Amino acid sequence: MTDPQNARGRRTVGALLAATREIIENDGMSALTMAAVAERAGVTRRAVYLHFATRTDLVTALYRSLGETEDLAESLQAVWDTPDAVSGLREWVAHLVRSHLRILAVLRAFEQAQHTDPDAAALWRTTQGNWLKGSRRVVERLARDGMLAPHLSVDTATDLLWALMSLDLLDRLAHQRRWSNKRLTEQLTATYMATFVAPS
Repeated sequence: MTDPQNARGRRTVGALLAATREIIENDGMSALTMAAVAERAGVTRRAVYLHFATRTDLVTALYRSLGETEDLAESLQAVWDTPDAVSGLREWVAHLVRSHLRILAVLRAFEQAQHTDPDAAALWRTTQGNWLKGSRRVVERLARDGMLAPHLSVDTATDLLWALMSLDLLDRLAHQRRWSNKRLTEQLTATYMATFVAPS
């Protein structure tokens, strides 16, 4: 039987992380205080500090929890599980569309606040580092398979693939131009294939 104290603690943490995400998505990083999280979650400030000693701890926990709640690791693993480099690139696009759109508001908040908020800056740096590593892995696989477009070096292709992960691109096409996920995936896949894959 689950210890009720532990179950209660997990519920409280879940409520705090949900409140944190809601504040960040709706009001931005500047509105994120321990008091605001407590109020939104319907708990005392003491309860917040019981689970998270600092705002940094809280924001970091939210960042880590996104991987679980949005199945980011599983989505990314589908890229690495593809049988060849070209299908890996296709799956990379599918991963970006299905995963990044779900966490777009949180990522935008981190990006926008990075110059004024140390917590946002640290998480944005981590995010960009992870994106760059993933981009390089996709490109190096293309190069190993002899499928990287001949006009691109691995470094140049990595930088381009990373730059195409721009949140503006997703936001403009999905939200401003109202492209469906299907259309976005198809059109970005065609663009990526034409840019990164050697002609057959």
